[in-house]
Amino acid sequence: MQDTVLALPLPLLSALLCAVIAVLVLRLDLGSDKAPVLFSALFALFALQALLVGVRFGYGIDHFVGLQRVLPLFTGPLIYLAFSALAVPAAPFRKMLVWHLGAVIAVILALQALPDRIGPGDWAIGISYVFYVIALLRLWRTGPDGLIHARLDVARDVNRWMLWAAGLLMVTLALDIAIAASFAMQMSAQVSAIISYGTAMLILFLLGVVLVLPRFLKERAARPRTSTTVDAEAARLEAAACELLRSTELYLDPDLSVQRLAKRLHVPVRNLSLAINESKGMNVSQYVNGFRLSHAADLLVSSDDSVAAIMVRSGFLTRSNFYREFQRVYGQTPAAYRQARLQAVDR
Repeated sequence: MQDTVLALPLPLLSALLCAVIAVLVLRLDLGSDKAPVLFSALFALFALQALLVGVRFGYGIDHFVGLQRVLPLFTGPLIYLAFSALAVPAAPFRKMLVWHLGAVIAVILALQALPDRIGPGDWAIGISYVFYVIALLRLWRTGPDGLIHARLDVARDVNRWMLWAAGLLMVTLALDIAIAASFAMQMSAQVSAIISYGTAMLILFLLGVVLVLPRFLKERAARPRTSTTVDAEAARLEAAACELLRSTELYLDPDLSVQRLAKRLHVPVRNLSLAINESKGMNVSQYVNGFRLSHAADLLVSSDDSVAAIMVRSGFLTRSNFYREFQRVYGQTPAAYRQARLQAVDR
């Protein structure tokens, strides 16, 4: 089996693919500038891990075994933080970044103080994978509405990516357990086979990423335009979007997509997203949610419907996103808002 790895250096091929993807994902247009950087760091980490596996098992270079054993501890946090960048407000996210990455560094330093690092290190990696699989699934359950920083047209796709990411972590955990068990039983040939098959699956996954990625990349600007021209066009297009949403109440449809909105305005999706971002400082999803929140606020005062019913009637998919966005805009829960407004009317 060792000859197979030498003749067909799959880990090195996967390292190359990961490096290419790490560069490409920097151009991801998801609605947040932080998410592409974290996804890029994740694939750069994958590239380094694959490279170290390739040189160790393909060419017998084992000088970097210590580094190879701690790098997987960063996998779960980077995946989770990349998705969280699309779901968590800026200030709390900065704290999350420090906490999650700081915890990894603390664990690595603690492992260095132990006389036997291999066993505890394997346990730490396994626990990390399980923890972040659970964290990803909890984030996934908030639905597309929970991705408050994601573009409206990609929110559903990104929400599905979380399941793929959780699956990737579980498969990686299974492979790591198999490799650790093979080492414990001194079956080095089986380790090479596991690495070869595992890397082959990773390459198929990476090829799928390469095929899907282009539709989410930022378009390169055709030619520069003056700031005044950009501002005027953005304001005009935003005003048209506002008028369309108010007159048709399209925002009440929870399945409203930016493609559908752009089609009604007869403009490219990219132009609409940029116009709203430049004129209002938010993405399309947040912009549409603003209309939904205003509608919900009116219903809270003018109707006797329950908060849950008003949430659905206003176009929200999930309770968590509705409450979070309502409190962000109005500074109180929907129930507290209703009570305060009704008391003000009674005075």
